[in-house]
Amino acid sequence: MPIEPKPTFWDVDTQVDFIMPGGKLAIAGAEAILPNLGRLTRYARDGGIRVMGSVDWHSPDDAELSERPDYPHTFPPHCLAGTPGSKKVPETAPTDALWVANAPEDADSLAGRLRAHGGEIYLRKQRFDVFTNPNTETVLETVRLRHVVVYGVALDVCNAHVIDGFLRRGGTRVSLVLDATRAIDPRRGEALVAGWTKRGVQVLSTDDVLAGATED
Repeated sequence: MPIEPKPTFWDVDTQVDFIMPGGKLAIAGAEAILPNLGRLTRYARDGGIRVMGSVDWHSPDDAELSERPDYPHTFPPHCLAGTPGSKKVPETAPTDALWVANAPEDADSLAGRLRAHGGEIYLRKQRFDVFTNPNTETVLETVRLRHVVVYGVALDVCNAHVIDGFLRRGGTRVSLVLDATRAIDPRRGEALVAGWTKRGVQVLSTDDVLAGATED
């Protein structure tokens, strides 16, 4: 499959439990990014930009979940599969999405489905890191991404794993839409952004993206 000709928007876990007040793991101030999430989604759809990304899709016995969370490694139960909190917020609600389960799938079969699908692609995960989904490499080898534009939550957890994962793989330019993210720990988020900038990550605003800053 040829490399995607346009940048790909990578939407990280823009789900009710993380963003909406009263969510099971609501990030302070996350609802403030909803307008920018909506603007990015509309811009992508209007401009024929592919949207990919991830969603948490937990089972109650997942290792990440705990009734006594320590927060660096464990968190309260959230985004349980099929619950209202696992849904994406209306601003990023998918259309014509292909969902990739967090269970090993035959690589040839999955690649065939991906090639036949021109719409949005979301990987389900049960850990912070989307690269723990056993199908992620098949997805990325099939849908070859020249440039990913990352946004969503949480900046210092799941976004961090996405960005570090792409930097580790190499071959894909990475941009971060900073005003379409929120960190659980803002100071840690600032430190991460400073480090990514030194590693070549382009840090943008939503206005920058809509003005064409991601276009080569």
